[in-house]
Amino acid sequence: NFRYKEKVHKPGDVRNIMLIVATLIASVTFQAGVNPPGGVWQDGVRAGRAIYASQPGDYCVFLIANTLSLSASMFVITSLTHGFPFQLEIVIATISMIFTYGSAIFAVTPSESVRFRYVILAAAVPIILRCLIHFFNVIFNNKKSEPQTTEA
Repeated sequence: NFRYKEKVHKPGDVRNIMLIVATLIASVTFQAGVNPPGGVWQDGVRAGRAIYASQPGDYCVFLIANTLSLSASMFVITSLTHGFPFQLEIVIATISMIFTYGSAIFAVTPSESVRFRYVILAAAVPIILRCLIHFFNVIFNNKKSEPQTTEA
Protein backbone atom coordinates (compact mmCIF):
# COMPACT_ATOMS: atom_id res chain seq x y z
CA ASN A 1 0.00 0.00 0.00
CA PHE A 2 2.30 2.74 -1.30
CA ARG A 3 -0.31 5.19 -2.52
CA TYR A 4 -0.36 8.81 -1.46
CA LYS A 5 -2.94 9.56 1.22
CA GLU A 6 -3.71 13.23 1.63
CA LYS A 7 -4.84 12.96 5.25
CA VAL A 8 -1.92 10.75 6.32
CA HIS A 9 1.14 12.15 4.54
CA LYS A 10 2.60 15.51 5.46
CA PRO A 11 2.99 18.03 2.59
CA GLY A 12 6.65 18.64 3.51
CA ASP A 13 7.44 14.94 3.29
CA VAL A 14 5.69 14.67 -0.07
CA ARG A 15 7.65 17.68 -1.38
CA ASN A 16 10.93 16.12 -0.20
CA ILE A 17 10.15 12.83 -1.94
CA MET A 18 9.17 14.64 -5.14
CA LEU A 19 12.42 16.63 -5.01
CA ILE A 20 14.45 13.44 -4.65
CA VAL A 21 12.67 11.77 -7.56
CA ALA A 22 12.97 14.87 -9.78
CA THR A 23 16.66 15.20 -8.91
CA LEU A 24 17.32 11.56 -9.79
CA ILE A 25 15.52 11.96 -13.11
CA ALA A 26 17.45 15.16 -13.87
CA SER A 27 20.75 13.47 -13.03
CA VAL A 28 20.11 10.46 -15.24
CA THR A 29 18.83 12.45 -18.21
CA PHE A 30 21.63 15.00 -17.96
CA GLN A 31 24.21 12.22 -17.91
CA ALA A 32 22.58 10.48 -20.88
CA GLY A 33 22.67 13.72 -22.88
CA VAL A 34 26.27 14.56 -22.05
CA ASN A 35 27.45 10.97 -22.61
CA PRO A 36 25.09 9.55 -25.26
CA PRO A 37 24.38 5.82 -25.39
CA GLY A 38 27.06 4.04 -27.37
CA GLY A 39 29.58 6.81 -26.71
CA VAL A 40 31.24 9.01 -29.31
CA TRP A 41 33.50 8.26 -32.24
CA GLN A 42 37.13 8.44 -31.10
CA ASP A 43 38.90 9.17 -34.39
CA GLY A 44 38.35 9.96 -38.02
CA VAL A 45 36.04 12.49 -39.61
CA ARG A 46 33.28 11.86 -37.05
CA ALA A 47 35.49 12.14 -33.95
CA GLY A 48 33.54 13.56 -31.01
CA ARG A 49 30.16 12.79 -32.60
CA ALA A 50 27.62 10.42 -31.06
CA ILE A 51 27.80 6.90 -32.45
CA TYR A 52 24.07 6.53 -31.86
CA ALA A 53 23.46 9.47 -34.22
CA SER A 54 24.30 7.14 -37.12
CA GLN A 55 20.71 5.92 -36.60
CA PRO A 56 19.01 9.31 -37.07
CA GLY A 57 15.41 8.29 -36.33
CA ASP A 58 16.23 6.41 -33.15
CA TYR A 59 18.66 9.07 -31.96
CA CYS A 60 16.10 11.82 -32.56
CA VAL A 61 13.52 9.96 -30.47
CA PHE A 62 16.13 9.50 -27.72
CA LEU A 63 17.07 13.19 -27.74
CA ILE A 64 13.47 14.41 -27.69
CA ALA A 65 12.42 12.04 -24.90
CA ASN A 66 15.56 12.72 -22.87
CA THR A 67 15.20 16.49 -23.27
CA LEU A 68 11.52 16.36 -22.33
CA SER A 69 12.36 14.38 -19.20
CA LEU A 70 15.19 16.73 -18.20
CA SER A 71 13.07 19.81 -18.78
CA ALA A 72 10.11 18.43 -16.82
CA SER A 73 12.28 17.39 -13.88
CA MET A 74 14.07 20.75 -13.81
CA PHE A 75 10.69 22.51 -13.87
CA VAL A 76 9.49 20.37 -10.95
CA ILE A 77 12.66 21.10 -8.98
CA THR A 78 12.32 24.84 -9.58
CA SER A 79 8.62 24.79 -8.69
CA LEU A 80 9.06 22.76 -5.51
CA THR A 81 11.90 24.95 -4.27
CA HIS A 82 10.02 28.20 -4.88
CA GLY A 83 10.36 30.37 -1.80
CA PHE A 84 13.28 28.37 -0.41
CA PRO A 85 16.44 30.13 0.76
CA PHE A 86 18.89 30.63 -2.12
CA GLN A 87 16.06 30.48 -4.69
CA LEU A 88 18.02 32.71 -7.08
CA GLU A 89 21.00 30.37 -6.90
CA ILE A 90 18.77 27.36 -7.59
CA VAL A 91 17.32 29.07 -10.67
CA ILE A 92 20.80 30.07 -11.89
CA ALA A 93 22.08 26.51 -11.41
CA THR A 94 19.04 25.08 -13.19
CA ILE A 95 19.39 27.40 -16.17
CA SER A 96 23.14 26.74 -16.32
CA MET A 97 22.51 22.99 -16.27
CA ILE A 98 20.03 23.29 -19.13
CA PHE A 99 22.51 25.35 -21.19
CA THR A 100 25.27 22.85 -20.42
CA TYR A 101 23.02 20.01 -21.55
CA GLY A 102 22.11 21.92 -24.72
CA SER A 103 25.71 22.69 -25.60
CA ALA A 104 26.70 19.06 -24.98
CA ILE A 105 24.02 17.60 -27.23
CA PHE A 106 24.79 20.19 -29.92
CA ALA A 107 28.49 19.28 -29.69
CA VAL A 108 28.03 15.52 -30.11
CA THR A 109 25.11 15.54 -32.56
CA PRO A 110 25.80 15.87 -36.27
CA SER A 111 23.54 18.63 -37.61
CA GLU A 112 22.20 16.43 -40.40
CA SER A 113 20.93 13.71 -38.04
CA VAL A 114 18.49 15.71 -35.87
CA ARG A 115 16.19 18.65 -36.36
CA PHE A 116 16.99 20.66 -33.26
CA ARG A 117 13.74 22.62 -33.39
CA TYR A 118 12.02 19.45 -32.13
CA VAL A 119 14.48 19.14 -29.27
CA ILE A 120 13.96 22.79 -28.31
CA LEU A 121 10.19 22.32 -28.51
CA ALA A 122 10.49 19.26 -26.24
CA ALA A 123 12.36 21.40 -23.70
CA ALA A 124 9.53 23.95 -23.72
CA VAL A 125 6.63 21.47 -23.46
CA PRO A 126 6.48 21.20 -19.62
CA ILE A 127 6.39 24.97 -19.20
CA ILE A 128 3.85 25.44 -22.00
CA LEU A 129 1.59 22.73 -20.55
CA ARG A 130 1.75 24.22 -17.05
CA CYS A 131 0.90 27.67 -18.43
CA LEU A 132 -2.04 26.28 -20.41
CA ILE A 133 -3.35 24.41 -17.37
CA HIS A 134 -3.05 27.57 -15.28
CA PHE A 135 -4.75 29.63 -18.00
CA PHE A 136 -7.71 27.24 -18.27
CA ASN A 137 -8.03 27.01 -14.48
CA VAL A 138 -8.23 30.79 -14.26
CA ILE A 139 -10.84 30.98 -17.03
CA PHE A 140 -13.04 28.19 -15.69
CA ASN A 141 -12.74 29.25 -12.05
CA ASN A 142 -13.77 32.80 -12.99
CA LYS A 143 -16.83 31.50 -14.83
CA LYS A 144 -17.82 29.37 -11.83
CA SER A 145 -17.39 32.24 -9.38
CA GLU A 146 -19.49 34.72 -11.36
CA PRO A 147 -22.89 35.16 -9.73
CA GLN A 148 -25.73 33.55 -11.60
CA THR A 149 -28.71 35.78 -12.13
CA THR A 150 -32.12 34.25 -11.99
CA GLU A 151 -35.18 35.88 -13.40
CA ALA A 152 -38.27 35.90 -11.27
